[in-house]
Amino acid sequence: MKAQLLFVCTLLSGVALLSTGFSDKPVKQPSVAVTLPPDQALIKRGEYLVTIMGCGDCHSPKAMGPQGPEPVAGKALSGYPADRPVPKPNTDALKEWVLFNGDNTASAVPWGVSFAANLTSDATGIGNWTRDQFKRALTQGKSKGIATNRMLLPPMPWPNYRTIKDADLDAIFAYLKSTKPVENVVPAPFPPGR
Repeated sequence: MKAQLLFVCTLLSGVALLSTGFSDKPVKQPSVAVTLPPDQALIKRGEYLVTIMGCGDCHSPKAMGPQGPEPVAGKALSGYPADRPVPKPNTDALKEWVLFNGDNTASAVPWGVSFAANLTSDATGIGNWTRDQFKRALTQGKSKGIATNRMLLPPMPWPNYRTIKDADLDAIFAYLKSTKPVENVVPAPFPPGR
């Protein structure tokens, strides 16, 4: 039995030596793509931040329920519903007021009407965005995070996030990128009088 074990160990050593080509140099093993699971702690932190920051208050469509407006199942963070008609606000009343639609996904202000963006992982949301785009949108107020785009319109409180810590920004971005994609092309803002 010992002789057989010694033979197997010797044979395995010889195979290992042959596979290295009798060289002292380490053998480069073929690379294998390893997919690691997403950082669930980071995603959970992002979900917490998105919740306490009230992002869903404006970015999630709602329907009237027994307790008032309630989030529409499966539409969280998808912004103003593209298939919803936009009522024309009375612009005379907007000289000194800011008005929100019934679920807070649109607001009429003296400078026009703005719509809450789709923040889901869909391509019509932030699905194709880079971290740099997200940071630029959140901290510099640039639409779609593109430096040459228009500024984000109120009521989006982007100035509040100018000094957000990178760790918090990364967590929020990771969470939003992990959300269920909801296809929803939000209307572009329009000027007063339209």
